[in-house]
Amino acid sequence: MIILLLKHLHVTCVVLSISGFLVRGVWMMQESPWLQKEWVRVAPHVIDTILLVSAILLAMQIQQYPFVQNWLTAKVLALIAYIVVGAVGLKYGRTKKIRVSAWLAAIAIFVYIVLVALTHQVLPFVA
Repeated sequence: MIILLLKHLHVTCVVLSISGFLVRGVWMMQESPWLQKEWVRVAPHVIDTILLVSAILLAMQIQQYPFVQNWLTAKVLALIAYIVVGAVGLKYGRTKKIRVSAWLAAIAIFVYIVLVALTHQVLPFVA
């Protein structure tokens, strides 16, 4: 029962996190003042913290750990890449072209993370 609850919490936070990332990316491209709202800056940190805590608790419950299971290692490394590239996309890119390119790359990394999670394969697109 606890595993199912953690999984639902984790997946809910994944959906909220990527939805917020997509919206903030569109706002970034539009140079929207919404990006300066305090709740827009705080909410992703709250959601992502719950997402990370649920991931750790879920890994402990199912007894599968990064650097033991290759697929979880791939997810963790891709998550780090997603965070770095996403930060360039939403904040640190010097030009809009760099920010948009990084934002799109972060979305591609996110898709990879989801595919790895669903298949438990480091290379989920290889048969």
